[in-house]
Amino acid sequence: MTHQPDPSHVNQSQSEHAPRPPSFWRSRAGIYLIVALAVGVLLLGYDHRVHILSSGLLIWLPLLLCVGMHFFMHGGHGGHDGHGKGDDQ
Repeated sequence: MTHQPDPSHVNQSQSEHAPRPPSFWRSRAGIYLIVALAVGVLLLGYDHRVHILSSGLLIWLPLLLCVGMHFFMHGGHGGHDGHGKGDDQ
Protein backbone atom coordinates (compact mmCIF):
# COMPACT_ATOMS: atom_id res chain seq x y z
CA MET A 1 0.00 0.00 0.00
CA THR A 2 1.51 3.33 -1.08
CA HIS A 3 1.05 6.51 0.88
CA GLN A 4 -0.29 9.40 -1.20
CA PRO A 5 0.63 12.93 0.00
CA ASP A 6 -2.28 15.06 1.02
CA PRO A 7 -2.87 17.61 -1.81
CA SER A 8 -3.79 20.36 0.66
CA HIS A 9 -0.48 19.85 2.46
CA VAL A 10 1.48 20.14 -0.81
CA ASN A 11 -0.30 23.37 -1.77
CA GLN A 12 0.22 24.77 1.72
CA SER A 13 3.97 24.15 1.65
CA GLN A 14 4.23 25.78 -1.78
CA SER A 15 2.33 28.86 -0.61
CA GLU A 16 4.64 29.22 2.42
CA HIS A 17 7.66 29.63 0.14
CA ALA A 18 5.97 31.99 -2.33
CA PRO A 19 7.66 35.42 -2.41
CA ARG A 20 5.72 38.06 -0.54
CA PRO A 21 5.41 41.60 -1.82
CA PRO A 22 7.40 44.10 0.25
CA SER A 23 5.48 45.85 3.01
CA PHE A 24 4.36 49.44 2.54
CA TRP A 25 6.79 50.74 5.16
CA ARG A 26 9.78 49.27 3.23
CA SER A 27 8.64 50.62 -0.12
CA ARG A 28 9.86 53.91 -1.56
CA ALA A 29 6.58 55.66 -0.73
CA GLY A 30 6.64 54.33 2.84
CA ILE A 31 10.19 55.57 3.44
CA TYR A 32 9.29 58.99 2.02
CA LEU A 33 6.26 59.11 4.34
CA ILE A 34 8.39 58.22 7.38
CA VAL A 35 10.95 60.92 6.52
CA ALA A 36 8.22 63.52 5.91
CA LEU A 37 6.53 62.71 9.22
CA ALA A 38 9.86 62.88 11.09
CA VAL A 39 10.69 66.27 9.54
CA GLY A 40 7.19 67.52 10.38
CA VAL A 41 7.51 66.41 14.01
CA LEU A 42 10.93 68.05 14.31
CA LEU A 43 9.67 71.34 12.83
CA LEU A 44 6.59 71.36 15.08
CA GLY A 45 8.72 70.56 18.11
CA TYR A 46 11.16 73.34 17.27
CA ASP A 47 8.35 75.81 16.63
CA HIS A 48 6.56 75.00 19.90
CA ARG A 49 9.61 74.32 22.10
CA VAL A 50 8.68 77.09 24.54
CA HIS A 51 5.27 75.54 25.20
CA ILE A 52 6.68 72.02 25.47
CA LEU A 53 9.53 72.90 27.86
CA SER A 54 7.49 75.21 30.10
CA SER A 55 4.60 72.80 30.61
CA GLY A 56 4.45 70.50 33.60
CA LEU A 57 3.93 67.48 31.35
CA LEU A 58 7.65 67.14 30.68
CA ILE A 59 8.11 65.77 34.21
CA TRP A 60 6.01 62.70 33.32
CA LEU A 61 8.09 61.82 30.25
CA PRO A 62 10.65 59.56 32.05
CA LEU A 63 7.86 57.63 33.75
CA LEU A 64 6.03 57.11 30.46
CA LEU A 65 9.27 56.03 28.78
CA CYS A 66 9.92 53.42 31.47
CA VAL A 67 6.42 51.97 31.19
CA GLY A 68 6.61 51.96 27.40
CA MET A 69 10.01 50.29 27.33
CA HIS A 70 8.87 47.62 29.82
CA PHE A 71 5.76 46.89 27.74
CA PHE A 72 7.55 46.67 24.39
CA MET A 73 10.67 44.86 25.58
CA HIS A 74 8.66 42.06 27.22
CA GLY A 75 6.25 41.75 24.30
CA GLY A 76 3.07 42.53 26.23
CA HIS A 77 1.37 40.17 28.65
CA GLY A 78 3.11 36.93 29.57
CA GLY A 79 6.64 38.20 28.98
CA HIS A 80 7.91 37.15 32.43
CA ASP A 81 7.79 33.39 31.79
CA GLY A 82 11.47 32.63 32.31
CA HIS A 83 12.28 34.84 35.32
CA GLY A 84 13.67 33.14 38.39
CA LYS A 85 13.77 29.58 37.05
CA GLY A 86 17.52 29.40 36.44
CA ASP A 87 17.14 28.42 32.78
CA ASP A 88 19.78 29.72 30.41
CA GLN A 89 17.56 29.25 27.39
